[in-house]
Amino acid sequence: MSSGDGRAGGSHGRAPVGSGPYPLHGSPAVDASAGADTVGYRGPTACAAAGITYRQLDYWARTGLVEPSVRPAYGSGTQRLYSFRDVVVLKIVKRFLDTGVALQNIRAAVQHLRARGFQDLERMTLMSDGATVYECSSPDEVVDLLQGGQGVFGIAVGVVWRDVEAALSQLHGERVDTGETLIGHNPGDELARRRRDRAV
Repeated sequence: MSSGDGRAGGSHGRAPVGSGPYPLHGSPAVDASAGADTVGYRGPTACAAAGITYRQLDYWARTGLVEPSVRPAYGSGTQRLYSFRDVVVLKIVKRFLDTGVALQNIRAAVQHLRARGFQDLERMTLMSDGATVYECSSPDEVVDLLQGGQGVFGIAVGVVWRDVEAALSQLHGERVDTGETLIGHNPGDELARRRRDRAV
């Protein structure tokens, strides 16, 4: 499916098995990329890029749904800093809420992504039948879930990834080490540099 969160007919006609599409479950774990970020985004910037209200951001942070991985709030006066991946997850949560997925199912999906360290996030498609959230990493797995009679919608994470990247490139970032404000910083440049560094 090519759209970011289009609705399509069909559902998985069988229980997920093997390495095919499987329900997202898992316990919270440390994001493997946390601490590697050199640029963070303050709450208002994260809200603007993800299309959510500050009240939602604050509630999700306080309830542990999506917490800032760069710098949490340590009481009044401190600014939360969100990583690029945090902002992508915020936008994914917003899209799931907009399509009617229950918050508890979204929470299970976010915990699963966090447990995996958000690896290969931009190549992933998240599907839901409204009750369960599934991860699909190949077109065949997406087709698998579309067979049947129920409505299924999907979120191509790569589309969300690019949307957030474009939005953040127009907003202000902040260097984690110096606190310097970066205007028009493209998070994709930083991610590409980190990938190159890892490949060497």
